[in-house]
This record gives sequence, structure tokens and C-alpha cells, in this order.
Amino acid sequence: MLLSTWTQWLKENRGFVVFMLCFGVYRTAVADWNPIPSGSMRPTILEGDVVFVDRLAYDVKLPLTDISVARLGEPQRGDVVTFSSPVDGTRLIKRLVAVPGDVVEVRHGVLLINGVAAEYSDTTELAEHVAEGVVLPAHRSTEHVAGSSRTVQFLSGVGAQRSFGPVTVPADHFFMLGDNRDNSEDSRYIGFVPRHLLIGQANRILVSADITDRWQPRFERMVSRIR
Repeated sequence: MLLSTWTQWLKENRGFVVFMLCFGVYRTAVADWNPIPSGSMRPTILEGDVVFVDRLAYDVKLPLTDISVARLGEPQRGDVVTFSSPVDGTRLIKRLVAVPGDVVEVRHGVLLINGVAAEYSDTTELAEHVAEGVVLPAHRSTEHVAGSSRTVQFLSGVGAQRSFGPVTVPADHFFMLGDNRDNSEDSRYIGFVPRHLLIGQANRILVSADITDRWQPRFERMVSRIR
């Protein structure tokens, strides 16, 4: 009786079942969208942004696994990527700053790649809201290093790891940093990220809402490219 009822339900809803299967394969193997819950990538990505993730940027993987069946592209310095933490499997989003063979160092907040220090320009001062009722002085600068540029943020009065390394990135691994350098759990804490844990490249903000102001839409951020 139960089997016949289940069979009848499948016949009546086969279009929906096929759609859901295709949708599941699409999200787990082709493309995905990722809500941002934390401020580790500020000011590039904000809490309340939903980013589009290209799962085919680097590898074709079997759905629901980390098994790559084909390499489609090589991760580049400056890419914003989603990946599973090598520590506990949590999905994270960070800036890829060093590739295999690179020597990476952070010296008093300054990033060095292969012994060449980043240059910083267009510095601005601001007050940054970091938690309910907590505002800290901060400054933002455009960081230029190893052929890529991005805006990074530093917070005053935070016990962050301002110096690290030097370390050499091993084969098939990558070094990640958050753009919000003093408020990011990245490779300074979780170590190198192996390639098989990369999920995809985040290249666009789909929608955005201000979670601190009654989820008001941030129209100026919608469908904007991540740089």
C-alpha cells in the first residue's frame, strides 16, 4: 500500500522531482549563492550581502563531494573564494593572496609576497561598527601587491595577529586573508587551504540588505562586481 502510494505520488509530481534534482545538481556542482553573516571581508563584502559563487571557476567536482574530476582553471592571487575550513569544515569566504611556491609574510600589518612589501594608498579614517554598541577607529587603504589590488581595513585597539611568517605555500595549497585584516579568521589561524577544499570563486553580489537597519535594501550594491 505504501509503495503504491509513493509510486503514484512520483507519477503525479515527476516534473517537480526532476526540477528539484536538477536544481540540486546545479547548486552543488555548477553555481551557488552564499549569504554573508560576518564582517571578515569588509569593506569589499558586507554582512547581509548574498554573493554569487562560480563552482566551475577552478574544478568540476562530483556533487556533494570534494572530489575533482577535471581542472578548469587555476586560482589567482586576488581572487575572492569560498572554501571549507581545513580545521572544522565551516564554509568561509576570503581573499586568496598567495599561491603554491609563494613566500608570504605579514609584518606589522604589511603584507609581503616573495619578499616584496605591499604598497598602500588612498587611506581614509572612519569609525567602524564592529558589534552591538561597539564602535572602533579604523582606516581603509588600497593595497597593491603581486599584481593585484583591493581595499583593506585595519581596526585600532584589536589584539589581532599583525605579524606572521614568513612561510612558503606548499603545492596545491593557498594562503587566504580577510580584507578586514584585524577581524578575520584566515590562514594566519587556520593554516593553508588545500585546493580540494576550494568551493568556487565569488565574483558578484546578487542582493544586499542592511542587517543593522531593519534589513533595508542596499540597492547600490545589488548585482555589483566583487573586486
